[in-house]
Amino acid sequence: MCGIVGYIGSKYAAPVLVNALKKLEYRGYDSAGIAVLEDEDIVVRKVKGALKNLVEDITDQVIKTNKDMTDAECEQREIQLIEETSKFIKGKMGIGHTRWATHGEPSEVNAHPHLNESGTIAIVHNGIIENYAKLKAWLQGEGIVFKSQTDTEVIAHTINYYYEQFGDIFQAVVASLKKLEGSYAIGVVCSDYPDRVIAARKESPLIVGLGKGENFIASDVPAVLEYTRDVYFLEQKEIAVLYEDHVDLFDEDGNKIIKQPYHVEWDISAAKKNGYAHYMLKEIHEQSKALHDTIHPRLVFNQNKPQDIVFENLNFDEALKNAGRIVITACGTSYHASVVARYAFEKFARVPVVVDTASEFRYRNPILKKDDVFIVISQSGETADTLAALRLAKENGVRVIAITNCVGSTISREADDVIYTWAGPEIAVASTKAYTTQLACLYLLALKCARIRGAITDNEFVHNLEELYSLSPKVETILKDQSSIQKFVSKNFNKTKIFYIGRNFDAATSLECALKLKEVSYMHSEAFAAGELKHGPIALVDESTLVVAIATQKELYEKIASNIEEVKSRGCTTMVITKEDSSCFNNEDGKVIFDEVIKVPSVDDAFAPILSVIPAQLFAYYCAVNRGNNPDQPRNLAKSVTVE
Repeated sequence: MCGIVGYIGSKYAAPVLVNALKKLEYRGYDSAGIAVLEDEDIVVRKVKGALKNLVEDITDQVIKTNKDMTDAECEQREIQLIEETSKFIKGKMGIGHTRWATHGEPSEVNAHPHLNESGTIAIVHNGIIENYAKLKAWLQGEGIVFKSQTDTEVIAHTINYYYEQFGDIFQAVVASLKKLEGSYAIGVVCSDYPDRVIAARKESPLIVGLGKGENFIASDVPAVLEYTRDVYFLEQKEIAVLYEDHVDLFDEDGNKIIKQPYHVEWDISAAKKNGYAHYMLKEIHEQSKALHDTIHPRLVFNQNKPQDIVFENLNFDEALKNAGRIVITACGTSYHASVVARYAFEKFARVPVVVDTASEFRYRNPILKKDDVFIVISQSGETADTLAALRLAKENGVRVIAITNCVGSTISREADDVIYTWAGPEIAVASTKAYTTQLACLYLLALKCARIRGAITDNEFVHNLEELYSLSPKVETILKDQSSIQKFVSKNFNKTKIFYIGRNFDAATSLECALKLKEVSYMHSEAFAAGELKHGPIALVDESTLVVAIATQKELYEKIASNIEEVKSRGCTTMVITKEDSSCFNNEDGKVIFDEVIKVPSVDDAFAPILSVIPAQLFAYYCAVNRGNNPDQPRNLAKSVTVE
């Protein structure tokens, strides 16, 4: 959530800042702004709403000049006007921000950057200052008048308070950070110090980009990839001072530290749409490759057949062998992957599994045992609740394995072991390929655990590896023809209630299907274990309802067919997502028990969740498009949730 950028160098700062913010739009936001040091003054421009509003405000030009302009033409026009911001704001140092509201409604006055009273210090901030009310009361007692409802404004005034005491902006920042409770990533500029940008972080992510004759700060790597591939990942309470030709790093007490930069390997083209209408659609289509990249390198082959699993540079075999239970915690989509994993671990490894939402985990005084293996899952590696659960587990002496997509993220650095999902950058807020690659890692881990514990025969183990390895081309097969889903969506995108049902693995998959739909289409969707229909939810079923049945578990085909009959008799529309070999869902004798059936390639039941979720992702995407929504940036949502 929120995007921070900063720049100092020989270029005009405004287009660099706005361009970098555009690369962070996927994080979700409701307002945007920049502060640039021009001559001796800090020029601030900020707006409510989309980044294009900021570009229009700066250039005094409208992006969509013709109502018939295509989305691609509008995007090209925006890129052109971003470059033209340098004609209006000419400074070469500044900071920028896209805000996701936590304190105060989305508005121009609450948008970042925020200033001290004299306008000589500007700040951008990601996170939550938990003691802001106390700080605000103290500062008001000192005669400070606040303009916004935000917690961030107290940082600007606190820095100014110490700046007036010390006469040194760096000392003022160091002193101010010691007053702050909560989470923060900040960027600071001061008109009295035109040669530097100061940045610091605690809990919220922040990187430093190292260029040639220019340096950057940003919330995430994509913001700076156009300019550099060398970055510092700031650790807890570290401070960076950026100059045009170098960067100095300090600990929380202001002592200089040395660390090695990280070189980013992945291609910037991976963070572009490459001809797709939206990032979400592109990333749905990238799942075949992402699954191959995540699974293949971890398999050991003999005569072109997978025989074993090897995790790079990891040695948790003993922990898995002796585990009394597996505890998995995560949030949102990653939590849904955890629920699937519970079925997989218990089926293959025969080990008890506890799954919990990270936002609840540490508040229920959980029971943790020394022989637990604790798995945390986070796409960004920065999820605040998941990180808190990780730290609680480590405090209790529990072995922690992290699954994440982001190298260098906080969770990857603090876990005992980390398994990366090689999905590449995921820009759309609603996760697709991150989810399926998380499942791939969890299946690999469950099978590895089963082999180590002797819970599976050699033949069963090899067969399951073959099934897992077969998933990538099968996903590609599903994506070759989307016409049935598009046609069905065109008739049903205005349903008022959508219920997903399933049993066993399918019940777990239903959770993610319902979430994906509500995230991007804003349609009311829920998921139920199919057997629970008669215990309440069926009261909601009528002609305005669409029921989507996930039916991939062969032994439960007849059960789920009966559930479909139950809802169909109440007048609702039905769709079934099932496997090619499921004859149970072929219409016989003219008796129709569903309105649409989508078939995915056959695979062993346990691995079906990776295939059955693909049509549901497409259904959600096309519903969003048909309803006029931007599926890449759904309202009120953020990609990386770094606050509780």
